[in-house]
Amino acid sequence: MIIDTHVHIGSIMDFQMSCDDVLYSMERYGIDFSLVSNVEAAELDHLGRPIPVQVSQNDAFRKTLALAQQYPERIGALPWMKLRSEKPDREFIRLLEQNRALVYGIKLHPFHSRVAPDDPSLEAIYEIARAYQLPIVSHTGGCEEARSVHLYRAAKAHPDLSFVMVHMDLGTDHQEAISLLGEAENLYGDTTWVSVSATLSAVKRWGSGKILFGSDSPIDGADTYLHNKTGDRSLYQEYFNEFRAIVSPEDYDNIMYRNAARLFGIRLS
Repeated sequence: MIIDTHVHIGSIMDFQMSCDDVLYSMERYGIDFSLVSNVEAAELDHLGRPIPVQVSQNDAFRKTLALAQQYPERIGALPWMKLRSEKPDREFIRLLEQNRALVYGIKLHPFHSRVAPDDPSLEAIYEIARAYQLPIVSHTGGCEEARSVHLYRAAKAHPDLSFVMVHMDLGTDHQEAISLLGEAENLYGDTTWVSVSATLSAVKRWGSGKILFGSDSPIDGADTYLHNKTGDRSLYQEYFNEFRAIVSPEDYDNIMYRNAARLFGIRLS
């Protein structure tokens, strides 16, 4: 079994990720369940400039819910929060409460908001996460606000919530993020664009219970699990094949689905 904890839909900037791409890739590459967020809620572009046409937090959430409503046995929703320009309002709470069985966590993207997870302005989000028992899933890497240390500080300040460091500091050697994993019991990492060697380092240091499988699919197209945009073999083929041969069956299953099932309350048949 495989649970992918980091999947997207939406069209914005240079991202074009359709619901059809998600469903095709899951079927083609044996993904049993995906946690999906909508990139259309991004506030800033890659250079930190405001995106000219903004999609509201609630509208982005509705699109994610529509996919989960259609495929509740395969898709879970992660509402993407607009950290800079919006707060969760009554309509957000209404959407969450009416669709609670389809919502598995809350998505933060400090890089596309330039707001750090330990910023006091996020307390309203953490109150919702606490009230509805939802893990926090956050991008890390690319700017100061998105450094893993800020998510670590948020985790330490909210020990009753669970936090996932997506990418474990994208574009780095991941060593700072890996070090932080052991400093907070409620902090986890994911494999999205993380080398197998770095994941092995984290497993050796802290055990396989600290890592979740994630991919960013279908960021490189419907066949992200197979190859990147230039046609080179995908990193995730290493996780499906070589990685499986390196670690124990228990460690492999922990990372590929058991940890996610436990953390997010996903029930697979």
